[in-house]
Amino acid sequence: MEALLRPPSPWEMVVTYIRCVLVVAEIELRKLRHDPTELLTRAVQPALWLVIFGEAFSRLRAIPTGSVSYLTFMTPGILAQSLMFVSIFYGLSIIWERDAGILQKFLVLPVPRASFVTGKGLGAAVRSLSQAVIIFLLALLLGVHLQWSLIGVIGSLLAVLIAASFFSTLSMLIAILVKTRERFMGIGQVLTMPLFFASNAIYPLAIMPDWLRVLAQINPLSYTVDLLRGFLVVGAVPDALLDWGVLLLAVIVAQALAASTYQSIVL
Repeated sequence: MEALLRPPSPWEMVVTYIRCVLVVAEIELRKLRHDPTELLTRAVQPALWLVIFGEAFSRLRAIPTGSVSYLTFMTPGILAQSLMFVSIFYGLSIIWERDAGILQKFLVLPVPRASFVTGKGLGAAVRSLSQAVIIFLLALLLGVHLQWSLIGVIGSLLAVLIAASFFSTLSMLIAILVKTRERFMGIGQVLTMPLFFASNAIYPLAIMPDWLRVLAQINPLSYTVDLLRGFLVVGAVPDALLDWGVLLLAVIVAQALAASTYQSIVL
């Protein structure tokens, strides 16, 4: 009886947190198993960017990309763009679940709010790994010269996972604050284009005007591209500590904000 009444130890709290995160993430992954056609629809956008935009601009030498082709240079950027586009609209499912009454049932489960938010973000991030697989396959078909080392591939997948966790959590936070899917779609469209074009995804920082370079340097997508380009093109990431630090900090802040506001706004 005394053991039941004593407060849980920090270790027990961490174990409970991780276990609840994995349960919520596993529920999210089941959705993909029930609707695998989502993977095919996700392949359309990166295919268009690489096959049409990439192939066309590879014939130009106006963009300084060093010793690599423009198609090789932009492939990591398109991967970052694809995971961001998929993740930033993840909140639509949150709004649908709320309108259908499903979300309320989830929130009354004995799961800490932080675990719920982290689990949702992790589930969405794992689903976004399909974008990496699609880009890798397209790169092989197009003959893009990437660094196919084990460390490079694993590092790239980890960067995709963390970046997608941030953008999906940001999407969840937006879904908390808006009431309709139409308004969410409008906000999502407003966010994605500036985040994409104010980054180093399709052109280097060196050719940007000063004001745009400042925006790119505070844009989490730029640090995602840095990691992906380092792992897949250069073979090394000179600013790895900074890049990982910015992404991890962005995830922690976004999840803390989402967890703190979920209870008061959603229910």
